[in-house]
Amino acid sequence: MNPIEDLPLILEAEQLVPLLGHEDLLIVDLCNPRLYNQSHVPGAIHVAPQSMVSGVQPAAGKLPPIEQLEQMLANIGYSEDKHIVVYDDEGGGWAGRFIWTLDVIGHKKCSYLNGGAHVWLKENHPTESTINRPEPTQINIQIDDSVLASKDFIINSLEDPDTVIWDARSAGEYRGEKVFSQRAGHIPGAVNLEWTLAMDHERNLRIRSDIADILEQLGITRDKNVITHCQSHHRSGFTYLVGKSLGFSIRAYDGSWSEWGNLPDTPIEV
Repeated sequence: MNPIEDLPLILEAEQLVPLLGHEDLLIVDLCNPRLYNQSHVPGAIHVAPQSMVSGVQPAAGKLPPIEQLEQMLANIGYSEDKHIVVYDDEGGGWAGRFIWTLDVIGHKKCSYLNGGAHVWLKENHPTESTINRPEPTQINIQIDDSVLASKDFIINSLEDPDTVIWDARSAGEYRGEKVFSQRAGHIPGAVNLEWTLAMDHERNLRIRSDIADILEQLGITRDKNVITHCQSHHRSGFTYLVGKSLGFSIRAYDGSWSEWGNLPDTPIEV
């Protein structure tokens, strides 16, 4: 039996250690490049988070052109038969964004290293400092928009009682007290739970074991269609991942508040 098959979406460090070096495993590091150069999971390939976003203002976090995604994936030696394990050094924002990107291209075999570099380094798992540069691959991807929410999709969902919007920004941004766009506030009806509140700060930023109960108290449940966003779909990469891990029907709004809050006619609550 291939030990790579049937790996869970949320992968613990102890589960990854015996699999290091397996030919069907592709480990992606989204940490600060200085940290990667010093110490990383053996075999991990560094990816710059900027390669996953369009960079076009004002909504710089939007999905980039397909050619940019293909180049990024080619550079890491991507192939559709590999199981991809992703981690970062911030508790899951960029790692979650990467897993959302894999969902966008229809790649199903992936895992998040729970807690990322915080768990791996602080709990003394094996490391290396080798800069891994794989042979580039030739790939051709297609976009699956079932995990994407556009501005129009959200506007058409605002009156739907079966849809809930998870705003992953800070409470100050949600209330309109911290302003990073032309307009402040939140999407009407959106529920706020800041992304870092879904992390267990006593356990090296692993996903909280009680996060399903916390979300249920907020009305974010498996029977709802969930849409998550932040300012640029970086923080909401993590909340998307959390929702996916709980079996939610979930989409991410990649335009996020940097699009919604910079448009003159989108509905806003304060």
